[in-house]
Amino acid sequence: MKWYHYVSSFWAGVFLANAVPHFVHGISGKEFTTPFAEHPGVSLSSPLVNILWGGFNLLIGYLLLQGGKLKTDHLPSMVSFFAGIMALGILLSIQLAE
Repeated sequence: MKWYHYVSSFWAGVFLANAVPHFVHGISGKEFTTPFAEHPGVSLSSPLVNILWGGFNLLIGYLLLQGGKLKTDHLPSMVSFFAGIMALGILLSIQLAE
């Protein structure tokens, strides 16, 4: 695999991890912060905006997975993918802590 496959796998993990809270809040009918809020990271967006933002993240994550040629039997690409998930998870847990 080429170096950019690992980069693509990492970012696929980031986008797919970001899709989860937005999509879950949206389908639960709850508001949650998005980049489109009046004060991004502070104020809240509607459930519909969260569904759309979560869906966009799912789409980009899927496309990056395809570009990254992620294979479950190739440990380095899986490490890169899960590193992206964990990186965003840690960042959001710190940023969104109440």
